[in-house]
Amino acid sequence: MQSRGVVAAGHEQTAKAAAYILGEGGNAFDAVIAAHLAACVAEPVLSSLAGGGFLMARTAPGDTVLYDFFVQTPLSKRSVDDTDFFPISADFGTVRQEFHIGLGSVATPGTVKGLFAVHRELCTLPMTVLAEPAIELARNGVIMNAFQSYIFDIVKAIYLSYPEASNAFGSKMHQGQLLQQGELLYLPDFADCLEVLAREGEAFFYQGEIAAASARLCAEQGGHLISEDFRHYRTVKRKPLSIEYRGATVKTNPAPSSGGTLIAFALQLLQSFDLSRYRCGTASYLDLLAQVQELTNKARIDSYLSDSSHHPGEHVLDPENVKTYLRHIKPAPFCSRGTTQISVIDGLGNVASLTTSNGEGCGLFIPGTGILLNNMLGEQDLNPKGFHNWPSNQRMTSMMAPCIVTLSDKRRIALGSGGSNRLRTAILQVLINVIDFKMPLDQAVRHPRIHHEAGLLSIEGGFDNNEVLRLLKNYSNHKVWNSCNLFFGGTHSVSSSPDSFFGIGDPRRGGYALEIS
Repeated sequence: MQSRGVVAAGHEQTAKAAAYILGEGGNAFDAVIAAHLAACVAEPVLSSLAGGGFLMARTAPGDTVLYDFFVQTPLSKRSVDDTDFFPISADFGTVRQEFHIGLGSVATPGTVKGLFAVHRELCTLPMTVLAEPAIELARNGVIMNAFQSYIFDIVKAIYLSYPEASNAFGSKMHQGQLLQQGELLYLPDFADCLEVLAREGEAFFYQGEIAAASARLCAEQGGHLISEDFRHYRTVKRKPLSIEYRGATVKTNPAPSSGGTLIAFALQLLQSFDLSRYRCGTASYLDLLAQVQELTNKARIDSYLSDSSHHPGEHVLDPENVKTYLRHIKPAPFCSRGTTQISVIDGLGNVASLTTSNGEGCGLFIPGTGILLNNMLGEQDLNPKGFHNWPSNQRMTSMMAPCIVTLSDKRRIALGSGGSNRLRTAILQVLINVIDFKMPLDQAVRHPRIHHEAGLLSIEGGFDNNEVLRLLKNYSNHKVWNSCNLFFGGTHSVSSSPDSFFGIGDPRRGGYALEIS
């Protein structure tokens, strides 16, 4: 029997994989796993089985749980001089950002363990069925769309650094370039590997050939991972962080992930302001939002400095702590990273919000598998105390914050975002647009955004020019973008009410939504 539902994701083929599984009678959790497996082919820079992520799951009876399968720091650490770890510059067109790659940037993968944990506890169809769309894509090829070609162009320095990645992703028509729009990507090794993995289970990855091949590669070429890293990895189920905000209940990622905590902190700051007095997009509102974003980042840094751990704890949300930051907000006297999101709701009321990341990829595949290894130890955002200073065998912090929101009218929304440090401000602005400014979900997602961090105010194209000019009088260090851009996240979102479904793929990241009826 077919299931009704809706899905929003970062690629048409990712969304179609979820829709196919719903059509086969699967639930939202079956669909989100199938979508992620397909994303490893259709969105190869943003998704990999050797990365990590989080699933916020709400079952039809109303139970909500967070599955944490983010990456873990290795058990042991090589000397810096003996490590394959080096910088690469990614070109966003108007902004360049430095990442570090090589086998020394690889943390212990968690994705496979997490997907199988969700499958055991929440799914209804066999994993072999869920893997079918991804296997077919990998064997028959997926056409590169404009957004994926753009992503490849940004990170081409990474993928051209190693012959394996260059051979897999290199253009057959344009020498020295990665695949261009309209070309086909084939991943036959991935298809073969996924077929075995779906049949044999997670032990094939964590205790068998894949773990052994990864450990050998790291031992020979300067990585930290050993077989024991794979054997010791565990998925963790956590109680979601729950925030009440103006009649809505937001459930998001708790500590040790930092993204959810920081979204909750920003919402607590905003509780003290009546946003109905502001018009969305005006200089006065954007100034308030910029101050909230900067103070949220300050709270994050202060927490790192006062805590020996590598993540801000929930003590950040203590009301007295929030008040100390609230005093810094002065309403102005105006005259007038690679990450992807999949959101699914089914007709039974199950809700799945999945955010996953492979960083940008370290540039190397696990031999013979078509699985690209992560570079999480080379992500500056995830290593706030500096590279090579990570504690061993600890869950890495993450900005990823999949959310499930219940509005005062009982509508339910699943959302999350990619975008490194910007994902929390992207999610925050969609929440404000829906809850405070009563925007329909598609308008809330499409509305232009800002991001204020480290003294730099970034402003997406689409705001009223006069309001932007007035705002910039208070922000000498700024960057104004000409149009919408993936820099400001990708909040692929779905919603349900008792009699309808709706989905919106964020156009900033090539998003695509499908309703299954």
